[in-house]
Amino acid sequence: MAAEDESFPRGGIQRKAATGKSKRKEEEDELFHWPGAEPRAKAPKVEKRKKEINDEKKKKPIEVEGGPSRRKQPPEADVLTFKKLTVGTLLLGCVKEVTDFELAVGLPHGLTGYVNLTSICDAFTQSLSKQVSEDLTEELTALPGLFSPGMVVRCVVSQLGATKTNRHSLKLSINPKEVNAALSAGTLRAGMLLSGCVSSVEDHGYLVDIGVKVTKAFLSQQKAQEYIKNRNQGLPLHVGQYLNVLLEVIKDNGRFAQLSVRTNDVATAMAADDQNWGFGNLLPGLVVNAEVQKVNPHSLVLRFLSDLSGTVDFNHLDPQRVGHYRTGQKVKACVLYLHPDSKSVHLTLRPLFLQPGAVVQLPSGPPVSEVLQRCTVVYYQKGAGVTFRAEDGSFVYSRVFHLSDSKVSSAANVFRKGSQHRCRVIDHAPMEQMGLVSLKTSIIEASFLRHQDILPGQVIEGKVASLEKFGVLVTLTDHIRGLVPRTHLANVPLQHPEKMYNVGDKIKCRVLKVNAETKRVTLTRKKTLVGSKLAIITSYAEAVPGQVAHGYIVCVKPFGCIVCFYGDVRGLVPRQELSAQPPAAPEDVFYVGQVVKATVLKCNPAQEKLLLSFMSPREGTGRDPAAGADGGQQEREGATGYPTGKVVDVKVLAKAKDGLEVSILPELTAAFLPTTHLSDHVSNCPILAERLRVADVISGVMCWGRANNRIILCRKPALLAFVEQGPVAKDFTELQVGMVMPAIVKNIMPYGVFVEFAHGHVGLAPKAAMSDKFVTNTGDHFVVGQTVVAMVTNLDAEKRRALLSLKVSDCGSGDADRESLALLRQYLAELELIGAYMGRRDSPVVASLSRLVIGERLELTVDAERPDGTVSFTGEPVAGLIVTASRYHQRGASLSPGQKMTAVVLFIDLLSSTVYVSVRPELLRPTVKKARGAVQQSAVVQFVTPDLAVGSLSGSSQLTFIPVAAHLNDTFHFDSEKLCEGQVVSVKVEAGSKNHQGIPLSARGPGKRRRAAGDRGREPPEAAPATAPLVQHSLCVGDTVSGTVKSVRPTCLTIALSGGVTGFVHVSEILDQVSGSVVPTASHKIGDTVTAKVIGCKDTKSHKFLPITHSRFKVTTPVLTLRPSKLSGRDGAELQEGDLVDRLRAFKPGQALTCYVYRYYSAKQCLDVEVTHDIHGNVELLLLSLNHKCMKHPERAFQPGQALTATVIGPDSSGTRLCLSLTGLCSLDEGAVTLGIIRKVVPGVGVMVSLPLGTTGRAGLCDVTDSYSEAPLEGLVPGSLVRCCVISKSQSQLGISLRKSRVYPEKQHSVCDPELASIKNLWKGAVVRGYVKDVGELGVYVSLSASLWGLVQYQHVTDYSVVDNRIYQENIPKGKLVTVKVLSTDVQSGLVGLSLLPADTRNPDLLPESLGLSHKEPNEKESKTTERGKRKRRDSEREQLPSKILKRQKKQRLEGTDGGLDVYCREEEESDTELKKPSPAKATVARLQLPGGFAWDAGLNTIAPALQGQEDMSSDSEEEESTNAEPRLSRREKEASRRREEVELSRTEQRLADPTRQPQTADDFDRLVLSSPSNSIVWIQYMAFHLHATEIEKARAVGERALKTISFREEQEKLNVWVALLNLENLYGTEESLTRVFERAVQNSEPIKVYQKLAGVYSRSEKYKQADSLYNTMLRRFRQDSSVWLSYASFLLKQGRAEGGHALLQRALKCLPQKEHVDVIAKFAQLEFRMGDAERAKAMFENTLSSYPKRTDLWSVYIDMVVKYGTQEEVRHLLDRAVHLKAAPKKIKFFFKRYLDYERKQGSAERVRAVKEKALAYVESRGSMEGS
Repeated sequence: MAAEDESFPRGGIQRKAATGKSKRKEEEDELFHWPGAEPRAKAPKVEKRKKEINDEKKKKPIEVEGGPSRRKQPPEADVLTFKKLTVGTLLLGCVKEVTDFELAVGLPHGLTGYVNLTSICDAFTQSLSKQVSEDLTEELTALPGLFSPGMVVRCVVSQLGATKTNRHSLKLSINPKEVNAALSAGTLRAGMLLSGCVSSVEDHGYLVDIGVKVTKAFLSQQKAQEYIKNRNQGLPLHVGQYLNVLLEVIKDNGRFAQLSVRTNDVATAMAADDQNWGFGNLLPGLVVNAEVQKVNPHSLVLRFLSDLSGTVDFNHLDPQRVGHYRTGQKVKACVLYLHPDSKSVHLTLRPLFLQPGAVVQLPSGPPVSEVLQRCTVVYYQKGAGVTFRAEDGSFVYSRVFHLSDSKVSSAANVFRKGSQHRCRVIDHAPMEQMGLVSLKTSIIEASFLRHQDILPGQVIEGKVASLEKFGVLVTLTDHIRGLVPRTHLANVPLQHPEKMYNVGDKIKCRVLKVNAETKRVTLTRKKTLVGSKLAIITSYAEAVPGQVAHGYIVCVKPFGCIVCFYGDVRGLVPRQELSAQPPAAPEDVFYVGQVVKATVLKCNPAQEKLLLSFMSPREGTGRDPAAGADGGQQEREGATGYPTGKVVDVKVLAKAKDGLEVSILPELTAAFLPTTHLSDHVSNCPILAERLRVADVISGVMCWGRANNRIILCRKPALLAFVEQGPVAKDFTELQVGMVMPAIVKNIMPYGVFVEFAHGHVGLAPKAAMSDKFVTNTGDHFVVGQTVVAMVTNLDAEKRRALLSLKVSDCGSGDADRESLALLRQYLAELELIGAYMGRRDSPVVASLSRLVIGERLELTVDAERPDGTVSFTGEPVAGLIVTASRYHQRGASLSPGQKMTAVVLFIDLLSSTVYVSVRPELLRPTVKKARGAVQQSAVVQFVTPDLAVGSLSGSSQLTFIPVAAHLNDTFHFDSEKLCEGQVVSVKVEAGSKNHQGIPLSARGPGKRRRAAGDRGREPPEAAPATAPLVQHSLCVGDTVSGTVKSVRPTCLTIALSGGVTGFVHVSEILDQVSGSVVPTASHKIGDTVTAKVIGCKDTKSHKFLPITHSRFKVTTPVLTLRPSKLSGRDGAELQEGDLVDRLRAFKPGQALTCYVYRYYSAKQCLDVEVTHDIHGNVELLLLSLNHKCMKHPERAFQPGQALTATVIGPDSSGTRLCLSLTGLCSLDEGAVTLGIIRKVVPGVGVMVSLPLGTTGRAGLCDVTDSYSEAPLEGLVPGSLVRCCVISKSQSQLGISLRKSRVYPEKQHSVCDPELASIKNLWKGAVVRGYVKDVGELGVYVSLSASLWGLVQYQHVTDYSVVDNRIYQENIPKGKLVTVKVLSTDVQSGLVGLSLLPADTRNPDLLPESLGLSHKEPNEKESKTTERGKRKRRDSEREQLPSKILKRQKKQRLEGTDGGLDVYCREEEESDTELKKPSPAKATVARLQLPGGFAWDAGLNTIAPALQGQEDMSSDSEEEESTNAEPRLSRREKEASRRREEVELSRTEQRLADPTRQPQTADDFDRLVLSSPSNSIVWIQYMAFHLHATEIEKARAVGERALKTISFREEQEKLNVWVALLNLENLYGTEESLTRVFERAVQNSEPIKVYQKLAGVYSRSEKYKQADSLYNTMLRRFRQDSSVWLSYASFLLKQGRAEGGHALLQRALKCLPQKEHVDVIAKFAQLEFRMGDAERAKAMFENTLSSYPKRTDLWSVYIDMVVKYGTQEEVRHLLDRAVHLKAAPKKIKFFFKRYLDYERKQGSAERVRAVKEKALAYVESRGSMEGS
């Protein structure tokens, strides 16, 4: 409450704090003390009033208030929470998510509200109601078509409540009537920025609902065109579409408003004082100019709009300016939200909200659900939350109720500044551009947070929440629930689910489908689906032909069944594929919900069609289940009739060295069964090969392939089971990444293992992917022929290579117990099979061996004791067999030869005929402890083999089988993992499993390795730990040693030396000469013998080292070198010693050195490199390369250990590492080219770019491109990489250029707008382009380059008469591209005078005609400045006159006005409102330039009086309705009204009597067209009259009348009307209407002219894409017409596409007749002179004249072009050549006249005399030739 009292100081009772808390209050004051605050004042001394007033009562208030310092300390900004919200609160929000029924809007401080369908606007709600009630066929646009994530909207709280789960419910509304409820028609002002929604779509624009009752707001089609093109993907606006609109014009006291949605207009809109904003009508989203009033430690107090104040909290400060705010500073702010109860305004300074209408990018911080390990506290705000800084530098925020699962008692101490905490991202706050995190342990440890985190096919656990009729609701997390439909409660339908499920039960389910939009999760409890190990199909792309998967039937029809998989993937099983004999009625055999195993036959992912079959591959007849396999391979495999996968029975014919020669029954086809293919267990393969005899029949053998022209068979159960489950990949193209399949090890290499799949596919498992353990020797893990399970990790389709993984973590199912027991059962079953084969033998020894059983007790006689300590036995049951007992199994019994005793059989080796027994007393006890299933028990290992271990349950003689391997790939175990005799392990006896010969199977459980009781201290030596301590050495620097490479790492080698010493070799000490991109360590392999020299040593920590208690456990490791130069003694072989800081300072900036890549650190975005073993360095991202492709994935471009050449920049800030550069750049000097990252794009100003070395650069609009454009910053996105060049330096930032001519100086570029380095590059009369920099008091400032700008005084800005300079500021935005003419230059002062007048620039006026401004009078431009001075003097004189004299002067002026000027001044007012209205300009009819272009502005000024009259009539009629409310007129007012009517009447009479009067109304135009029916000018003016009144249809009708009225002989007049209609449809129509008019014009006029006119229309309206397409059509249709080629060339050159123009000339010469080539080349050259490259044009003329030297017409054109675009020297040189041509004297005379005229105009008298002499000499020479 104390915080609230401080934040809301208006009134109320100030609470008194307890005396005991005063000390803590003082500490808090010191904690939040800011610079400049006054020190805490002590309590004042008590004087004489001590006796009257109690000291304690007087001191307590002073101490609670904190003295003067406490009163002056400004309060911290309040943070918005759900409890502080009230209905009616106005907020600025950002759309986070859009669904079909509601919008999720992100609000300030991480809150989220929802806007439903009926809270958009009234028009949208009404349309929705009509559609529902009347079933309209025309569908409304859905919310995703109206809104998109990132849109900033103004909203108001409409409802506060709670959901069913007791969570906060916040309902919002963006209805303009609710958001703008405080506005009325009278309060609307031009320049206001409001929010609105489209309420109606009209022919010529849109009606927009802005929430003001009597106001009709209209948005014209022209003003909406830019928004539609850039923001709405070219689609028209729809009803309900949200817009930020600018009020441009307000008419009729706010009853009518003209709107604009142009990007520049909206982005530059500012709330001004003259708009009468106050707290009562203030709106969120308004941008204001503010002044910093107070600076708090974590907030600001601003004053804006004269008398309003607001606060800015820490999360809404500008991140680039935090810590740099000061009192009195001017800033631009945006209103964030307004709290109606506290009357407080909260603002934001974040740049993304200072441009209204901009789209907010979602935060780019850590993704949702990511756990952040170390987040540092930046700011803790009591009662609100904590702001953290993540490891990547981004900010995250946690609200107070997410700080802990329980209430934190002392949050200020727990979350003190700088402390680190672990948290998890739960959402993003777009308004703060940061993530929302939670510190609750329950949330951090949750498996998933959102519906998007749950994947179809995933197995999850949950609790039963409730039992419903439709199924079971399962609670997955606190906020996520799933549904198990009734059909999915079990494999079979349940009649009473409540008997199986209870509320609160934990159940395991599999996800069927997830709909994140509707937040629904569908689960299944079908046991077959939950425990399925088959492929999981979650999308149609995953359904591969031949794949087998479990699914469930969702529909049964007579034609078949529809089966559904995961992710709602559905497929059809036709009736003929239901079984081998299709059922007559499928609904009698199958039912909905039935789980089935289906095989994919065919899949079309694009059409989402899936064809399935219920038959296994062997059951299908005449159908290949693996459709799409390689046909050639099928041919090879099917040539003999035994394709791969076919299961047959074979008969043994003979035994070979490596297998069995067999024949396939019954055809007796010869085949071969390798020994390694007999079993999945390597140990059983030789036993089977040995015990099988000739003529034995082996069943269940699979055809594997062909080799050496014989069939290869396989009997491995794993491969058989996989092939039986479904079709396998027959062709390499059918393999997919992620597929897990069994295979056979084909070859073992030092770098990996090659394995072979069915159908001959071979893949490589690299050394790193062979095992989850570190692989030293590949031969220790696998053997050739072994069965493995491999997962495809990478495929190369071109080279047909596959990379695999054999890791158990990748290939295993995750259930180690189940897999290990399955392997054990298979192993024991094969032993039984072998015993069955052996039992049929005639040999009594073999028969007796087969009859023995593990666990059987035998009566034996001790034979003898062997040297190794084992004892052999003999006896009748084991006659001819080897029976032995190890030393461990003799313990507890005294043995002597000949002694008879009982022994128990532990294992029988069928290959060597050896029986292992034990005589230990605990194993011979008569009572056997009954094995308890599924309970953890202890067992003692009695015997170990590679495949199983035999153990005894503790405390009994009951034996059990324990698996050794958990997986087929689990074949390598460290010594510490191996089982040994006497070891006690924890096992879990399999419940309900089939015992093998009475012995149960057990799975290994967790537990520490320990010895059995009584056997401690007797552990065999082989079981001792193999960890060897590090050995100290006695080597000296300079010693030469030899050793073996022990390990190879990217940046070092370890060498095993003699005596157990390990040496270290850094990568820099391997080679003398290192070329680029070489990895020196790759030249060595483990086991290589090397010779090295000791160059130093370094300390290495041993395995016993601990930082505090065992810090002495360090050894010295010798540092070696392998460099030949050092081994031979040519170079010094000692390491550099000394302080690391001094050694780093020895590296000079700019020095080149060689470094080696260690890794790319993505968190810091730098490359970590090593120079030597103890000197490391960093290369920041922007200095890695100048190649953009390399910068996208730097971790791929740089290989660990790779050698690089770098340039030294200097030591880093810590002084322990070097800063390096790979681009050769060590400092940013002028002219340096580097890469940068765009950090900020400022419209109208430029871009801010982060450069290397921690600097920042700024590129202005003139430095972005070589050719200026209207949108120079388009395509520049924050965060993208750009290439830039440094052009200037300053202390704060660098000036950079993005021009291609700068950043690629080695290439030639066409520069349309060259850089102006100084004022000397300008001259008077030059026409250049630039961007508007600012609009000030003196005029418009225009940037011409980065360092040069000029001033356009207001009299040189426009031809219109502008009274208020604010019109310039409102209509000339910053950054606008303009063309200016240089009027004056002053080199000394650096001032440049410019002009924007259309007469100077030949461009349209800068101010739009829609403003209704009058044109300047002829002498107004010259006398404007003088009139202003006179007006000021008159005003000063008028102030000194009495009021009566002033009134008399006004009356005299009114009576003396000739022409009847309609002005009257009331006595009560000093100025009348009519004086503010501009007087109408004189009506002048402009001539239409139809052949060259078209403009609707022709003659529109003549229509203005008529429209004004109409507006006056409409306003008068509206005023007559409310005459009762107006006051009665005085006598003077009536006299003035009468006089005004007389003046207007006389004006009307004069206009009607004027013979030159232009038409003013539609009737006038009708009379005019009757008198001149074939005059197209009149018809077009008539159309323009209707267009000015926004009556599009009437204008079209006039055009159609004109076409029917004009005589068919007047082709040009009709063509003019067609051109007018084309312009009309281009501006106000659609593409379809324009096409229709164009097709009609082509049919009724000359086609080529119509085509050219339409191309010109497209070009003038800047529709360059359509124009280019039309020109290409013209080239195909009119290829023989040269004018088409020339017009297209002119179009290309105007667009700056010079290369396209050059290619066009070659095309034209191929299509046009030969006789036109010369003229076409000449005309192309003229176009090059005018708009292209003058040098190229000269070359074209020279080449043509060299072929046609006597074409004087070409010479004449050439001379004209050079005179206009060349220099005087070039003109004289060309004229000299012309007068010396060998041509007729008449033609030479013509050139001499040209020469003489040119010198008279441009040359001197001497040059004129020289030309005359040349002419005289020519005449004389010509006469002499004729005489001879």
